[in-house]
Amino acid sequence: MSESSSVTVHPCPFSKGYAIPAEQAWILLKVFLVYRSLLACLFLVLFYGRIGPSLLGSYDRELYIHSSQVYFVVTVLSGICIFLRLTGYASQAQILIFTDIVILTVIMHACGGISSGMGILLAVSIAAGGLMIGGRCAMLFASLGSLAILTEHVYSDYAGILQTTSYTYTGMMGGAYLAIALVSHAFAKRSEQILQLADQQKQTITNLEELNQYIIHHLQSGIIITNQEESIQMANEASLRLVNLPAAPRRLGEISIPLSSAFRNWLKNPDQDQVLLQFYGQAEIQIRFMSLPARKEHYYMLILEDILLYNQRLQQNKLASLGRLTASIAHEIRNPLGAISHAGQLLSENAGISREDQRLVEIIRTNSNRMNQIIEDILMLSRRSASRREKIQLADWLDHYLKNFHLEHGVNIKVFRLDIPNNDLNACIDAGHLKQIMDNLCQNALKYGKPEEGPIRLCCYKSRHMSCIDVIDNGPAIRHDHVRHLFEPFFTTSATGTGLGLYISRELAELNQAKLSYYLTKNNRNCFRLLLTEAEQTIIEI
Repeated sequence: MSESSSVTVHPCPFSKGYAIPAEQAWILLKVFLVYRSLLACLFLVLFYGRIGPSLLGSYDRELYIHSSQVYFVVTVLSGICIFLRLTGYASQAQILIFTDIVILTVIMHACGGISSGMGILLAVSIAAGGLMIGGRCAMLFASLGSLAILTEHVYSDYAGILQTTSYTYTGMMGGAYLAIALVSHAFAKRSEQILQLADQQKQTITNLEELNQYIIHHLQSGIIITNQEESIQMANEASLRLVNLPAAPRRLGEISIPLSSAFRNWLKNPDQDQVLLQFYGQAEIQIRFMSLPARKEHYYMLILEDILLYNQRLQQNKLASLGRLTASIAHEIRNPLGAISHAGQLLSENAGISREDQRLVEIIRTNSNRMNQIIEDILMLSRRSASRREKIQLADWLDHYLKNFHLEHGVNIKVFRLDIPNNDLNACIDAGHLKQIMDNLCQNALKYGKPEEGPIRLCCYKSRHMSCIDVIDNGPAIRHDHVRHLFEPFFTTSATGTGLGLYISRELAELNQAKLSYYLTKNNRNCFRLLLTEAEQTIIEI
């Protein structure tokens, strides 16, 4: 509903608790104006045309002509004021009803009084007053109409114009006016309540529709709505991100031919409601088909989920209880481990120990330190804090981070190169968690990425609806059979690593609605990509 139509007007200053929508009120006024225009024209045309026997002007021809002309002129002037809205609604409506009562009573007198039947036209005007204005004004118009015809009848009787008096008929007509005013007012009040209820329901439906659209477009799962002809009706942002498309296509076949084929197969065999597909180098996507019956047309919903994310949720549930168990075990291991480490340190301080024994003591110390580091990583997993996300300007944050990283680790400033083509990139993430992730990626790049062959690149850019940070090194490509285990806990190819660094980094990323993954660039360079949610974007995880 437009802004103007939502405004309500109170036509009568004497009315209480009666209001109608402004546009609806003006429409009623225009309808009544059309009726008056037709009536004014009929008065003149029937009189001058002399079509059949007529009572028009039978008593006072001159009075009838002048009053009909005045009625026509007043109607035309009122039409100009109404269509141009030169006057307020309440004033114009009251003028129309009052002039109707006065002029129609005069015309009735010119036609021979109450017996001419012209008084019935006042009933239409009074009913219109009840609909357009209502309240006490409706009763006022009915009272004025009754008083007008009674005054006209008394005057005619007193002047000796009438051959027979009709006071009973006049009184019944006045009573009819009052009854019509009450009924029209009640009808108008009921109509107003229905309009208000319809407006409230429409507003509620509009709000619910906007809320549904917001939820659908910000779901983490992809949603595509299509019909039987595979014409896409709606696709949310997550679905476009999963199928790697910048904008919603018109048909399913434009997304993927296998997707279109899978949809047609499901229509033939509804039991096969799930399928795994891969889109343009992306991870495998699990797609579920659902039927959405509507009143006029049948629609279908496709739910898209990243299979890696789905499997990871299952793995997280399995590791949740395992993490609590390992945390308890870690506390119990630290006591004997501390004793072993302390005994090894005492042995190393013995001056009479042989070189072979010194070597064994060094092995004890090295493996004790490694075991202690594993325990620290496990305890950090069990003590993982909740994410406190905030808006971060990535250009300034990464520049500040690299300067601190060079100082903390004593590396040359030329080892890393920062590429940020857009300084307006931002992300919504916990700054402490982002530092932990970047520390792990940069330390791995220093350790395995052969920085002596060229700088390690940190590239920051925008990809579709997310901000990306790529850490690209010069090391040998990770073996294909190792890639699928890369982010699993305790998986490592190093004799000194714990295998928890990348696992913790991915856990922290997911805690901030981000995604950490591994890619191989076109130049066969290792690339760890961190996809971050923009500060202006909201994702609802379900």
